[in-house]
Amino acid sequence: MKKNNRVYFSHAGADLLDMPLYNKGNAFSLEERREFNLEGLLPYRIETIESQSARSYEQLCQLNSDLEKHIYLRDLQDSNETLFYSLLREHFTEILPIIYTPTVGNACELFSQIYRQSRGLFLSYPNRDTLKNQIWNIASKTIKVIVITDGERILGLGDLGTGGMGIPIGKLSIYTACGGISPAYTLPIYIDVGTNNENLLNDPMYIGWRHSRVDGDEYYNFLDKILFTLNERWPGVLIQFEDFAQRKATSIIKKYENKYCCFNDDIQGTAAVTLATLLNACKKINVPLKNHRILFVGAGSAATGIANLIAYQMSKKGMDLAEAKQNIFLCNSKGLVCENSPIINDFQKDYVKSNQLIKSISENDIPSMAQCVEKLKPTILIGVSGQKNVFNKQIVTTMLKNTTRPIIFPLSNPTSNSEARPADIIKWTKGAALVASGSPFEPIDFEGKKHHFSQCNNCFIFPGIGLGVVSGRPTYISPVMILEAAKTLADYPVCSDEGSLLPDINQVDDISKKIAFRLIKQAIKENLMLKTSDEDIESTINRNFWMPTYRKYCRTAF
Repeated sequence: MKKNNRVYFSHAGADLLDMPLYNKGNAFSLEERREFNLEGLLPYRIETIESQSARSYEQLCQLNSDLEKHIYLRDLQDSNETLFYSLLREHFTEILPIIYTPTVGNACELFSQIYRQSRGLFLSYPNRDTLKNQIWNIASKTIKVIVITDGERILGLGDLGTGGMGIPIGKLSIYTACGGISPAYTLPIYIDVGTNNENLLNDPMYIGWRHSRVDGDEYYNFLDKILFTLNERWPGVLIQFEDFAQRKATSIIKKYENKYCCFNDDIQGTAAVTLATLLNACKKINVPLKNHRILFVGAGSAATGIANLIAYQMSKKGMDLAEAKQNIFLCNSKGLVCENSPIINDFQKDYVKSNQLIKSISENDIPSMAQCVEKLKPTILIGVSGQKNVFNKQIVTTMLKNTTRPIIFPLSNPTSNSEARPADIIKWTKGAALVASGSPFEPIDFEGKKHHFSQCNNCFIFPGIGLGVVSGRPTYISPVMILEAAKTLADYPVCSDEGSLLPDINQVDDISKKIAFRLIKQAIKENLMLKTSDEDIESTINRNFWMPTYRKYCRTAF
């Protein structure tokens, strides 16, 4: 229980030191050590969180690889969460790629090997009959944000089974660090329905259910039961779907988006940050978004999610929605998504191109990506394919023939799956291209200037959405609320570094608060929550923004 910035509870002794949410380590005061039976269990010196953070950072710097650093930070999080977040916020730009992309991909691949301690919920299909009991095993009554995955499509790495749990854990760390969501309010969940990854099934260390993936009605009935029970346990909880297979992701969000307060960050969060980055690129070259022709390489749920939000934004600027979608093209591994494509998913149907158009591009039934770049003359090229180096020199220099300032975004994660190295794109276009990437890349020196590359990092978007939901408690998240998040980011001043298309990542606190504010305003406009004043909205947002500082503890009898 919290009151007057003090925490009242009955836990004491070694039990208290084993509680990461409450453990202060050597920072317990003399009075607290006596009151909570900690004398003799800690060294004599009483430290501050600043001195603890300095020691932790020194230990972190002594490690040789990013994976070792990831493991160290996860151990710190599992022993003292307040210290973990203090360290993360103090060295945010350095640590963010270690706790999340790109290092989290490697950690997910090796999840069973580096596993130390359980965190969150593992809801396994064989135990489906006791699902309600499992969820109620989480003692907290205050869970407000859940990130949930089934591990089938982790980043660009595919089916990683239980290893997928690394993504919800990492995402929720960013919710706290960037959106001020108290770690006491967060819960990572892995839905274990098996895996089709033979390497994992044959790995003696694999800690998940050794079974091929459950699919079809059995899968969806299990998911139905999980979501119903989660909302029964924590009414109105925000559920973020993460890294579901593309054949499921869109249908899942469509099924539940008006039933529960939920969204899919791969589809909607990625769309929002990409749209914001595109809007900033368009400002730089003074060409409105609606005047561009856009080619996606990769035609999955992420691609169509971005495409839909782009088209929606174009329609808000007076362009017919159908016309906007006609200026957006999708390419998959077979080539352009068109009437001749062997497989057309429901979520791709609005972007299927006619045979009449195909004949103007190629003699083939399905034009290749290279033919599309040459004949369709796109001015924007977006990579969400997970295929390394598909944006080769020929593709990029052909883009330069279409426009003097091509906009090229290789967005696939992790770094090893990026469609191109941003530095190569700059060199091939002699500095003319505007580039943003999905993974972090170091700046380069080009023609006497240091050229930086903005990372289309979803941490610019989803923490603000979470803060808005926790502060405003809307019934659900509408498409316009996602668009408002994108526009809020696009309205924020861009970093002054050469080549940057997004704000300084160190401004993410303020960005998240602004996104939360506009999300709540839009929710009120759509009657998804009760009307309140702007002053009350800002006050509630600031009150809900958790900071990693130690509170004074007072002991109760029980």
